[in-house]
Amino acid sequence: MREQICATVRAEVFAGEMTNDQPVREQPLAERFGVSRGSVRDALLQLSQEGVLVYSPNRGVRVSSPPSDTEFRLYAKLRKEIEGHCLDVCMDQLTEEDDRNLTNLLATLEDSCRRADLSTITETDLAMHRYWVRCASKELESVWLNITVRMLIAYTLLEDYMEVYQEHAAIVEAIGRRDLKAAKRAVNENIRYK
Repeated sequence: MREQICATVRAEVFAGEMTNDQPVREQPLAERFGVSRGSVRDALLQLSQEGVLVYSPNRGVRVSSPPSDTEFRLYAKLRKEIEGHCLDVCMDQLTEEDDRNLTNLLATLEDSCRRADLSTITETDLAMHRYWVRCASKELESVWLNITVRMLIAYTLLEDYMEVYQEHAAIVEAIGRRDLKAAKRAVNENIRYK
């Protein structure tokens, strides 16, 4: 249940359904998900550790604010470095099952782009990039996640949602061919500055 709460709140923040600095209260979430406040508290702690939410004494838990332009550029640079390194590490270890998993995520992304479902687009975007990071290094995954979540808080999409799908299709196709250079180039083109 904690993961479901985290995924839902994270997607709502990324989609702009929860605004920057908005308070996040345990009781309404507990009622919404039909769980105890303790379960919600665990989810809010995880989201705070990820950087989606922030806890401030005397203010409680709130939605994080987007990074400044300078921070955003730094996060993008760090993400490119980490994801490139992770592709270096895991590319030769990926299996046909990994290809199927990435293809399934890509199909979900295509569907959500066609429906202009921003919550699912952002959550699937996160899941796709997280896939090869996790395959390469569980230790780097937590560092990467904090950086990526901070970038996605300021998530902006192109006018054409299908461009998001096409960028990710290029990554998945390159990984499927085990073309490291093309995969890294496609990742770098996808992770861009504002």
